Amino acid sequence: MNGEAPESALSTVMLLITGGRRLQERLDERLASLGLSLRLLGALGHVARDSELSYSDLARRAGVTSQSMRATVLLLEELGAVRRTLPGQGHRARLELTDHGSSLLSDARTVAAELDAEVLAGLTAESRRALNHALLHALGPVGAGSSRTAPGPRG
Repeated sequence: MNGEAPESALSTVMLLITGGRRLQERLDERLASLGLSLRLLGALGHVARDSELSYSDLARRAGVTSQSMRATVLLLEELGAVRRTLPGQGHRARLELTDHGSSLLSDARTVAAELDAEVLAGLTAESRRALNHALLHALGPVGAGSSRTAPGPRG
């Protein structure tokens, strides 16, 4: 025996969880070269799509507390990736992406695309499409977010 479990003994959920964790670690390592993490990238992506989100909205989408999101946004401000355009409590965050933030987002998408290419190198374009379709179909309810999270930028 070669030490591998027979395919029928594999749990798809466990494969996805294990693979997801490993891929997240690899992506975080690569994002670090840009001064980013997956957490920062997620917030950056949300701000890029909707600058009118409140800290609470951003926190809900990321599945973290408002306090944690405030710390995340502060880090993005320190990186020069976002700027606050309406200060004060009780107001929407009014964060806007800076040119540097747009550049970071673009670079992060390139990093994610490179990792995609490495991970999926053994698959044909048709197999990649089939895999994406199957994952989107299977993870539909989960991938759309639970009560804690909503979809992030993922790229």
